[in-house]
Amino acid sequence: MPTLPPEPRRSSEAETHQLRGAAGSFGTEAERYDRARPRYPAALVDRITARTPDVRILDVGCGTGIVARQFQAVGCEVLGVEPDARMAEVARRLGVEVDVATFEAWDPGGREFDAVVAGQTWHWVDPAAGAAQASRVLRHGGRLAAFWNVFQLPPEVAEAFAAVYRRVLPDSPFDLEAVTRQPLDAYRALFTKAADGMRGAGVFSEPEQWRFDWEWSYSREAWLEQVPTHGVLTRLPPDRLAEVLEGIGAAIDAVGGGFTMGYATVAVTATRNGTAVRR
Repeated sequence: MPTLPPEPRRSSEAETHQLRGAAGSFGTEAERYDRARPRYPAALVDRITARTPDVRILDVGCGTGIVARQFQAVGCEVLGVEPDARMAEVARRLGVEVDVATFEAWDPGGREFDAVVAGQTWHWVDPAAGAAQASRVLRHGGRLAAFWNVFQLPPEVAEAFAAVYRRVLPDSPFDLEAVTRQPLDAYRALFTKAADGMRGAGVFSEPEQWRFDWEWSYSREAWLEQVPTHGVLTRLPPDRLAEVLEGIGAAIDAVGGGFTMGYATVAVTATRNGTAVRR
């Protein structure tokens, strides 16, 4: 997942949505994923809903329902679409209605929504096909919003973590530059592709970006709980993962047992103004 370090280098970000095997690996840690992954700023939820009651939300790639439950908490009716049945099972148990399907192949069955959202998942969706599908289910004036949590580790923590990954996983194609320097730069291609997909659908307003900056403090235990849910690490054999966790834990101990993470949540968003393309 292009949000959480360390991340794999790819020859082209256009290939991301084709990596279905990688996308499907998160279900191996579905319970942990739900416990450990960060939530999203309340200001983002409020801006998407405009504090309007009875808003119907479609959550693309809803996973365990993290985004969906945040919208439910402010009174929205939410349907999730999730390709991994293991993630969907957790979401349903936690009160979210879910259809199991990829978004591109999902049959809306005539249902319409006030907003289509995708938290940390739009890079797994073909951006052109996804925007076209969103246009079919959005009411006139409805909003499509794809958003990501981009985090910036404190420099000393980033360097320590990078050293662990270089030592334990020297042959893995991780992009350590994105961990230690300018993480937002690694996302610009994703933002551009999301916006281009919206433009290509021909029915959306000119896409815009919203940014929300915030911080979160992690204890050693809280960060180690999250690490196994990160991208390629979901597919490591247990012995290699244990080495990574041991090294990361020691690095956190060396900086006092915890650290404060800086987050930027960035949304690429547009409203449906034209006539939807119906199948």
